[in-house]
Amino acid sequence: MIFGVSETSNFLTLHNLAVGLYFLIPANIMLYGINDYFDRDIDEENPKKDEKEESYRSSRIVDSIIGLSALAAIPVALSLPQRVYPLMLVFLGLSYQYSAPPFRFKTKPYLDSISNGLYAFPFFITYTWLSGSLPPVAVMAGAWLWTMSMHTFSAIPDIKPDREAGIRTTATYLGRTGAYGYVTAVWILSAAAMTLHSVYLGTIFLIYPVLTTLVFYLDIDDSRAYWWFPYINAFTGMVIAISGLWVLVHV
Repeated sequence: MIFGVSETSNFLTLHNLAVGLYFLIPANIMLYGINDYFDRDIDEENPKKDEKEESYRSSRIVDSIIGLSALAAIPVALSLPQRVYPLMLVFLGLSYQYSAPPFRFKTKPYLDSISNGLYAFPFFITYTWLSGSLPPVAVMAGAWLWTMSMHTFSAIPDIKPDREAGIRTTATYLGRTGAYGYVTAVWILSAAAMTLHSVYLGTIFLIYPVLTTLVFYLDIDDSRAYWWFPYINAFTGMVIAISGLWVLVHV
């Protein structure tokens, strides 16, 4: 949202905050709720679900919350201009078909990675809504590539349980070494795309391939490295957001 507005007075409005809150909470509950529902049998074999993550436990309350979170997309979409409807439809479609039949993209090597571009769509949607046009092509490409790589990186610790469950992903298909090569290469492409728009942005995104290279060659435990990245993502996101606010206020 920060990058889509031209004045600070257009940023902190109730409508903006409501839409931002939707993508922060209900949209994530919908996305992960659908994912966990269709993965409920597989997750029983996933060690991550016994540690810092929880597996799906069906109940009337849980299912109702997931359903209401999905329905929340309707009033949000109706409150936005029609130019964002195609983007909203792609976001919702990928959010469902990533985990659910008939496509279940998450079980198809490379398509699981590509379809994870859905995580960039809240940015595409809010930027297009507030600015009146799509984000720069280089930024859209860089963001999509970043999500592709982040998905495969997060799947590396799951290679063993996914293979045991018969789940095919980019990570299981390539193996650990190949997956690290893919992740690093795609993150380099992401940084290169961002550099076409801004050297500053490209430099920030270059942190990721550097880190994955270090993780691989220093033979750091995959699960341990996986839990570093929420903090790294929060930090880089904060830096980008603060930079956007500075430009909004001072330029």
